[in-house]
Amino acid sequence: MFGLKGAYFYLVAIQITFLKFLKKIYFKSNHYNKSLKSKIPVQVHFNPNPYLLSIITPYTKKSFKISEISSNDFWIENKNKNILKHHNFLWLSLIDRKIDGKNIQKIIYLWMLKYSDFKWKIWETSTLSKRLISWIHNIDIIINNGTFEFKKRFFENIILQCNHLKKNIGFEKDPSKKLEVLTALILSGIIFKDYIDNYNIAIKELEKFVKSYFDKDGFPLTRSSNDLVFFTKYLLLCYENIKDAQQYMPEFLDDILKKNLHCIKFFKTPNNEIPLFNGASENNLNLFEKYLDRFKLIKKEKRNTIGGIFYAKSKNQVFYFDIGNPPSKSFSKNYQSGPLSFEYFLDGTKIITNCGFGDNISTKAELISRLTASQSTLTINDTSVTKFERSRFINRVFGNSIKNTFKTAEHKFNNDKKIIGCSSSHNGYEKNFNCIHNREIYLDLENNKLKGADHIIKKSDGVPIRYVFRFHLSPGLTAVKTMSGNSALIQISKYKSLIFTIKNEDLEIEKSIYLAGKKILDNTCITVSGNLVNKNKSFDWEVKKKI
Repeated sequence: MFGLKGAYFYLVAIQITFLKFLKKIYFKSNHYNKSLKSKIPVQVHFNPNPYLLSIITPYTKKSFKISEISSNDFWIENKNKNILKHHNFLWLSLIDRKIDGKNIQKIIYLWMLKYSDFKWKIWETSTLSKRLISWIHNIDIIINNGTFEFKKRFFENIILQCNHLKKNIGFEKDPSKKLEVLTALILSGIIFKDYIDNYNIAIKELEKFVKSYFDKDGFPLTRSSNDLVFFTKYLLLCYENIKDAQQYMPEFLDDILKKNLHCIKFFKTPNNEIPLFNGASENNLNLFEKYLDRFKLIKKEKRNTIGGIFYAKSKNQVFYFDIGNPPSKSFSKNYQSGPLSFEYFLDGTKIITNCGFGDNISTKAELISRLTASQSTLTINDTSVTKFERSRFINRVFGNSIKNTFKTAEHKFNNDKKIIGCSSSHNGYEKNFNCIHNREIYLDLENNKLKGADHIIKKSDGVPIRYVFRFHLSPGLTAVKTMSGNSALIQISKYKSLIFTIKNEDLEIEKSIYLAGKKILDNTCITVSGNLVNKNKSFDWEVKKKI
């Protein structure tokens, strides 16, 4: 069942699980809860801007209304179906600050009566960190006109939870959760002078975090633009609060934010989202507009590649092309197996897409979205380029991670008056099928079209393969096969359509699914397939406007 390496991870997973079990018991003990108690602050020395909470909150006015839930019923499970989600208190960004103050005090008072001692799900790292961030950003209205006893108990609860985070920060390996923890501790050190050590400890840890999780361009080592957006939001939250509190701005924080925002500007698609590579889902970038203008980004030499993603643009055409290597195992939790996949936009509309990462839908959708077939690229014999850990036990401990790797090579770039694009190869199919996949994609500026060429290069004869090239269309677009058999009409709107054509091959129109949103959507996929035994083969294709 397991090789030597797999057995090692299994044994380590058993050890980690056992330690978590012991910690779970210890955290619930009176001894541990007493150990969290320390000096209770007397006053708040800085009130953060409550509207900064909107940087990280997922809520909208339509998605949550506090007035619809009685404060007495707020923490009763059979009367509040979403009670577990509400423990992070991010919904505080939606309150009416003129009339909801007393109601909020009562909800928090009832929470403190029930949950001041450690409870596993309620004190889960991410939930707890977000709760502290939300409380601190709304601390003015929470304690306004509150009794002395309420304020004392509220401040005590903030310190209890901060002390828990400090005691366990070294055990947190998930980068997203670690950044949430550091943000909460930085805020606590800003508002309470007695706990300036929280600020100093968190700033030092944040500097280590930045050095460990970003490349020289400020792009996450996970190669996920979703992570880029998430990390940038929390770093912005830290930056804005440090600046408002008139604390010394760490040079590393200013530097990494400028790099992050430069990356976001690079990845910002014509529909104001991010390309769907390597664990990305739909993520609107409207929030960053003002920061892109406000942070005076140093103009560097024009880059056509960041984080292993190539970008090319003409007047009305844009494409993104994944030519990078996979991340290392420790950074591959959300990786998707799609080397040399691409996305294409014309006149602001996404035409060719990847299916996106299904983590917002279900575990099954996430699993499907990891497959190479969910990307606009090549599959051979219905296999994925990258294999992932299959043991549920190991995945529960370490997160989903890759078992094998591959390399991309032969990057060639072209940028002149006639064409913009590049070519690249990967060896992910070499071990099992003796094949190299090479792909070229160019914007033809003279003829205003996208040109591509795929090459299957056989390293040795005798291994029969079945190849399938998939070109997933953005949801809402339809396609029909033409009489010629080698082209498809892509309908964008009533008066606008494109022609996809592949030379000397037949294509098919198939149903597919799109997983980047909050529910599964149907979409259309253009496929080119066939069998190959003892020879190399090239496929020339193009996408252009119908005349």
